Amino acid sequence: MSTVTDRPVPAGGQLPPPAPARRRRRSQAGIAHVFLTPFLLGLVLITAGPLLASLYLAFTDYDMLSAPSFVGIENFERMFADQNWRASVSVTLRYVVISVPLQLAFALLLAAGLDKGIRGLSFYRSAFYLPSLLGSSVAIAILWRQIFGDSGLINQALALIGIEGSSWLQNPDTALSTLIVLNVWTFGSPMVIFLAGLRQIPEELYEAARVDGAGKIREFRSITMPLITPIIFFNLILQTIGSFQAFTQAHIISGGLGGPLNSTLFYTLYLYRQAFVNYNMGYAAAMAWVLLVVIAVFTAVYFLTSKYWVHYGDE
Repeated sequence: MSTVTDRPVPAGGQLPPPAPARRRRRSQAGIAHVFLTPFLLGLVLITAGPLLASLYLAFTDYDMLSAPSFVGIENFERMFADQNWRASVSVTLRYVVISVPLQLAFALLLAAGLDKGIRGLSFYRSAFYLPSLLGSSVAIAILWRQIFGDSGLINQALALIGIEGSSWLQNPDTALSTLIVLNVWTFGSPMVIFLAGLRQIPEELYEAARVDGAGKIREFRSITMPLITPIIFFNLILQTIGSFQAFTQAHIISGGLGGPLNSTLFYTLYLYRQAFVNYNMGYAAAMAWVLLVVIAVFTAVYFLTSKYWVHYGDE
């Protein structure tokens, strides 16, 4: 016995869903859009809107007190004639190139040590991660200034062995090094990520290597390093971006002035000075976009070169 229906059958042979089902799906879609509305508003008003506004301001002369006036690429041309801008670029590049590899190397070696199943691992992991939570805070920057100050803890320790030290932060030769040490000290975040990656390496690989007579160094070089290259790649990108954006430490330690002879004049610190001290908001916006482009270039280079040294499990 066949059933007769007035609903047209499409070419594929499947009937469209009944009207109540369609209404229910539209209702669910409407509810989903309601829940997405705060995120979309935040994206437009807090992220996309200011981003596009800064792009416009980068081509204007704007002091936040009068209407912006269009000046074309004058702000970008001005950078290359600005000695302080060139100094900030040099300081930031040295900071990134030195501190990021040292931080990742220290984090990896410590993670490899903690991976051996020592007692109290949870305590050590939390203790080593704590500096990463506090490293960018004002309190830690003030503490660092006291430690490396003229009568700080470092000089007091040197005095015990008869060495008279000077203020590490007021010496152009050592001021940047103290900030590099501070960044390396905040190794907890990459260390935890490295530790998670090390826990995923099968123990059978190390057992086979020991049977073949491989030592600890050979195991680390031939097994550990190749298998955690994706983790190294991930941490490298995150820490590079974070180092380019470093601001709080230099601002607090140098008093917002960039240290002696601009030795700690980070790019973000000089950008802040131009925007909120000198009220050159157009120039600061242009600097911000240059920084964005530089970070994008570094990230692109990492991705382009990753095929030569990053090894994934399915390869």
